[in-house]
Amino acid sequence: MIQYSLKCADGHSFDSWFQSAAAFDKLAAAGMVSCAVCGGSRVEKAIMAPRVRPGRTAVSAVGEPEPQAAAPAVPAPVPVPAAVAAGRREPGMLSRPSGEVEKAISELRRKVEENSEYVGGRFVQEARAMHLGEAPERAIHGEAKLEDARELIEDGVPVMPLPFRPGRKSN
Repeated sequence: MIQYSLKCADGHSFDSWFQSAAAFDKLAAAGMVSCAVCGGSRVEKAIMAPRVRPGRTAVSAVGEPEPQAAAPAVPAPVPVPAAVAAGRREPGMLSRPSGEVEKAISELRRKVEENSEYVGGRFVQEARAMHLGEAPERAIHGEAKLEDARELIEDGVPVMPLPFRPGRKSN
């Protein structure tokens, strides 16, 4: 397992665990790594400080042991949650929201997911059917292409974009 500091195109920083460097590269290339804050898919590795420990005894060029300098404080490794080790993602596994805006978005996400039905890619069809009275009215959330969302708005269907991606699509 490897932990990367990541940053999205909008400047949000967060951490995430991956099985290996190759696994990160493969997931990122497939567009399956998204920002924990805004859901954006343009995510890249951020600059990180390496966690390097000096050898037990550093040897000088003449072969005599050098006096050990005080080793810099290295943060203890963060225990890997069982879900991560098993390859599953659970809500809130990435770094916790730090700013007021991030906390508000996190709370909004929690409320939306608790109080509405996720319909995925069927969102446009479901919203239109409810608007036309062909399906029972209920709170739904899902995914739509921008052009399809515009058509819904032009047709008078009340929709709004959410500032996050569905949990099923995140990292």
